[in-house]
Amino acid sequence: MTVQATQSNMPVVILKDGASQSRGIEAQKNNISAAKIIAEIVRTSLGPRGMDKMLVDSLGDVTITNDGATILKEIDVQHPAAKMLVEIAKTTDAEVGDGTTSVVVLAGSLLEQAESLLLQDVHPTIIVDGYRKAAVKAKQYLNDIAEQVTANDKSILLKIANTSMQTKLVKRDSSQLSDMVVRAITAVAEKQGEDYTVDIDDIKVEKKSGGSISDSSIIQGIVLDKEVVHSGMPKKITDGKIALINAALEIEKTETDAKINISNPQQMKSFLDEENKMLKNMVDKVVGSGATVVFCQKGVDDMAQHYLAKAGILAVRRVKESDLTKLAKATGARIVSSFDDLFEKDLGTAGIVEERKIEEDRWVFVEGCKHPKSVTLLLRAGSQRVVDEVERSVHDALMVVKDVMELPSIVAGGGAPEIFAATKIRNWAKSLEGREQLAAEKFADGLESIALSLSENAGMDPIDTLASLRSRQLKGDKWTGIDVIKGKVLNMKTGDVVEPLAVKNQIISAATEAACMLLRIDDVIATAKSAGPPPGAEGGGMPPGMGGMGGMPPGMGGMPDMGGMM
Repeated sequence: MTVQATQSNMPVVILKDGASQSRGIEAQKNNISAAKIIAEIVRTSLGPRGMDKMLVDSLGDVTITNDGATILKEIDVQHPAAKMLVEIAKTTDAEVGDGTTSVVVLAGSLLEQAESLLLQDVHPTIIVDGYRKAAVKAKQYLNDIAEQVTANDKSILLKIANTSMQTKLVKRDSSQLSDMVVRAITAVAEKQGEDYTVDIDDIKVEKKSGGSISDSSIIQGIVLDKEVVHSGMPKKITDGKIALINAALEIEKTETDAKINISNPQQMKSFLDEENKMLKNMVDKVVGSGATVVFCQKGVDDMAQHYLAKAGILAVRRVKESDLTKLAKATGARIVSSFDDLFEKDLGTAGIVEERKIEEDRWVFVEGCKHPKSVTLLLRAGSQRVVDEVERSVHDALMVVKDVMELPSIVAGGGAPEIFAATKIRNWAKSLEGREQLAAEKFADGLESIALSLSENAGMDPIDTLASLRSRQLKGDKWTGIDVIKGKVLNMKTGDVVEPLAVKNQIISAATEAACMLLRIDDVIATAKSAGPPPGAEGGGMPPGMGGMGGMPPGMGGMPDMGGMM
């Protein structure tokens, strides 16, 4: 209960019993501490030499990863300020796919730097203004040093994908996976004038444990985790003519209740014969269109399966709507909703449609599509934990390649752009008047936290590394960064360590916004949960949700009407 006194010393109760309130510097310190703890959790997983985290959920399921967004998603965060950092990691993952660890490390560092200013009685608003101006400048400096590239230059795209994967568990197989990623993205990219757009949803990712990562492959078509519906059907069809149907190949039950009176066996036979005739008509329409492969979104009746098998047609049922859409993009087929609308012009084509055994499962492969606008990446690994991490790594790589195709600008990796921007901001800060200058300088210190974390995780001396970086960059070598693998300060461009400009801009924007929002909070009020309605109110004395008598089944609000028994 929070009691506040008025000028006449009369106590006034504002908040409910059990509610809590923290104000001023105490509230700010609390929020900053929570953000710093979150940043500290993911800091050690930054870069190629970063460590992995093992996350165990309430059911005992284990996740092993060094992906910042995944780590923060899996841990159950309670503190509201910490939730803000989880949110920016999720947003960054959705927007650009990579940099999820960096954005949290930077946000945590900006708040840590701001804390020292708060202790010097610098007002939070001044810090926020300084941070925002510095963020605009930082993005401007990154744009200045960014290198424009050709959007469909495969060599650049391979370097981008490779850099993303160097920080992951899959770095040993990064060259093969990078090639798969680039081929997948360039297959589904749509050109509009000079610009490209890429829809990641057009790339289907299927994963299966067993084998090794090097067994992963790209399919110029679609892989379905389904099997052929009937044993009598062909298991392989070359030069397939593909029909996509989102109607049921079976006699559906009537929507309204219906009753059929059958008085003798002949009537029963006539009824069944009529059903078979209707199914036969459906199959005949499929056969008449020239289709040799049928993918059906709904069910396929046993009798229909028999007729399709007799006609030598391969059929798959219960195909997901999303997969049906991908099949349409890959094969060029049109999805039809009625068998009456199925004609030869609606059919798609594929070089091979085949059922294959993958470990213990049977999957259908649709391959050899001429100009597929939807492709499949089939990922393999020795165990389920590893294949899950491979999927996360491939998702990040797909996103960064997409980023470069849509915004064809790149910068060096290894902390080079952050150090460059920090040096520039320090010089620019001198032009600011008043205490904003201090905030801008602290922003520069915060940017350097990325390079510091990289060097610490690599086992290098962070102070010496940072001093060497600054020295080389001041001499004009703007591409100098930390080669974590070699443990040296080198030119990142010659080492082919490059990243999309879009990712860097997103990191700076998201981290600055999160830090500014938390700094502007000077009062945290946590209300207590209601202890239930007051006595005399409707339903008084009963816990919420208990409408009936104890021990009675749910939904029985009380005793039946006993009017006649009294």
